[in-house]
Amino acid sequence: MAIVITAKEKQLLQSVTIPPRPQTLLTVSAEAKNAEPDVSVVAEAIAADLGISAAVLQVVNSAAYRRANEIESIQQAVMTLGLKRIFPLVRAVALKSTLAGAKSLDDFWDYNERVAGACVIVAEALGKAALKDHAYMLGLFQSSGVPVMLAEFDGYADIIADANEQPWFDLIEREREQYDTANTTVGALLAQQWKLPKVLVQVIYYLFEDSSIYYSNELSRLGLDLLSIVKVARYAVDMKLRPDAGEQEWTAVQEGVMEHFQLDEFQLEELTDTVAEEVFDLA
Repeated sequence: MAIVITAKEKQLLQSVTIPPRPQTLLTVSAEAKNAEPDVSVVAEAIAADLGISAAVLQVVNSAAYRRANEIESIQQAVMTLGLKRIFPLVRAVALKSTLAGAKSLDDFWDYNERVAGACVIVAEALGKAALKDHAYMLGLFQSSGVPVMLAEFDGYADIIADANEQPWFDLIEREREQYDTANTTVGALLAQQWKLPKVLVQVIYYLFEDSSIYYSNELSRLGLDLLSIVKVARYAVDMKLRPDAGEQEWTAVQEGVMEHFQLDEFQLEELTDTVAEEVFDLA
């Protein structure tokens, strides 16, 4: 289903600046479309951007990707993962590099990085390893409308500050009351402009729906897989960083997620414990 934007939102969003894709991403994207992509061109483009290349290496060597041997160069990363898997990672870390900005976003990006890593672990644990690169990208992009709204709207920092104590479905109501739009809508538009797969655009848009989303036709089976993965990942991270708000968000969607993946309470607890151990490096 297409995302729905009201006439009022459409007028408002015309004045919102959506950050353009960086040159590194444009180069990698163009090369990936060739019948026979040149790996060296891709590796050189990534390596030329120190911020993006460092972030890519950090991700591929993280606990979430579970590599026996450390990958030491971008050339090695591209050769090991292949273009199909390196491209989502480049796109994800390029987003953070582009939107990083304000100091007040440090905790925001720390949270998203943990959720992105958790998404990879959850995808593998639930037998959806083929989705783990898209799941990582979703974890990092999931709330990408937040930094855009922070840059565009006065007083938005107050909403970010309340996110540790209040569930996002309540904060989205505040966004709509104060700004006539929501970070999920802005994030979906950003994802569209950055040419993310359509299914990720849709999941970002419907990120904070309750379990009713599972019984509608708004998302495909793939979309529900990715939504469920990010919901479990968020829940695992939330129990460490924002337990009260996270519990409320999880309760709203728990029935749909558990039924979708046929999980019981014991399996869920085991999975969230595993995520916590790996994402937070607990002893």
